[in-house]
Amino acid sequence: MITSNDIDFEKDGGLVPAIIQHATTGQILMLGYMNDVALEATLNDNYVTFYSRSKKRLWKKGESSGNTLTLVSLSIDCDRDTLLIKALPSGPVCHTGTPTCFADDDPPAAGFLTILEQVIDQRTSADPEESYVARLNVKGLTKIAQKVGEEGVEVALAAVAEDDEALKGEAADLVFHLMVLLRARGVTLADVVSTLEARHR
Repeated sequence: MITSNDIDFEKDGGLVPAIIQHATTGQILMLGYMNDVALEATLNDNYVTFYSRSKKRLWKKGESSGNTLTLVSLSIDCDRDTLLIKALPSGPVCHTGTPTCFADDDPPAAGFLTILEQVIDQRTSADPEESYVARLNVKGLTKIAQKVGEEGVEVALAAVAEDDEALKGEAADLVFHLMVLLRARGVTLADVVSTLEARHR
């Protein structure tokens, strides 16, 4: 467990930059500053707290908006003067209402899948008349599995008989339906990635 003693706060007058990264998508959300007290507050209650240079006091992210950052992990760089904090936001991170303070920065391509996973999770319990995902789930696991099989065949056919755009479209359909199937079985993308990683150790 990292403590304030592990970090060189004295190098820049008692403050160190804290880069905030989305714990699931990998997207960079914002940059703030911490002193040793802000770090201890973050570690104690698992919500990211900064030192506000303009207000000259501790500032818990979301203290007025409710858009908090839940701490997932924290690491320091090789010089011990910069923090990388992985967190889960409870709403828009930027005061402008955007998900990140770097508004033009899209999540990494693989990171988008975790966003899609969250959307699928939300729509699973939606009104079946309004959500395709909900309708699939009402039909049951066998129907979802059948749909994955159909999409797999369409990918194979597109690979040998159609152009790249058609192949990408069919592959997107397959990935989407596979994710719906995983959700129906209670398996996450992180679980699948862990299996892949274990195979390559």
